[in-house]
Amino acid sequence: MNNEQVNSSTYETEYIPSIIRFGRVTNLLGVVLAFLPALVLTFVYKLHPPIGAVIAGFIMQASVSGVFWFVEPISYSPVLGIAGTYMSFLSGNIGNLRLPASVAALQAAKEEAGTERGSIIATIGIAVSIIVNVLMLTAGVILGSSILGALPPSVVAALNNILPALFGAMLAQQFVPNPKIGSVAVALAGIMFALMKTGCLAFLPGTPSYAVVIVSVFGTILIGRKIMMADLAKKAD
Repeated sequence: MNNEQVNSSTYETEYIPSIIRFGRVTNLLGVVLAFLPALVLTFVYKLHPPIGAVIAGFIMQASVSGVFWFVEPISYSPVLGIAGTYMSFLSGNIGNLRLPASVAALQAAKEEAGTERGSIIATIGIAVSIIVNVLMLTAGVILGSSILGALPPSVVAALNNILPALFGAMLAQQFVPNPKIGSVAVALAGIMFALMKTGCLAFLPGTPSYAVVIVSVFGTILIGRKIMMADLAKKAD
């Protein structure tokens, strides 16, 4: 057995099981801590909102973000890896911080997402992003208001473009090596967005933005898989 086979065996039998055990504990602890303020208000300060208001608030929030409970783990985990998925969903800011850091680390190391080496590289990138995020967030909390107050209004307004620019850069990174799949993703998202803006999705319950996400993500996955299988069949021939 060569070194690569030994490393692969260690990855599957030791590394991944330990990551899953630790990831479950830390994420469940995060769930408990997330509910801690509500529990304190309920049991310490005896504040009891009507159950109808709680249910209404849950339905309102679920109609907007409920689709992401299923879409994000499915669409992000191939790039983040198992360890990176646990870390990202515990720390948050997945789409605008963890995923770009993971993609940048993979590209810098010239590794493919989904491989064992790629999973480890992505985990390192995510870990670094979390450390930097905590340091920058701490500085922002302490100095943020004074810094923003000193900036010209035009600069403050320009900061609203950071997130769209970030997603555009990520799209370009994935589009260049996979133009066929990238074209499918852009086309599906554009069509669904146009349908939503023109009111064609108004028959759906709640805010129909979730339909745009579902069709764009899973449609790209299905069509992209067919494209890749067709390309593999051509190479085999």
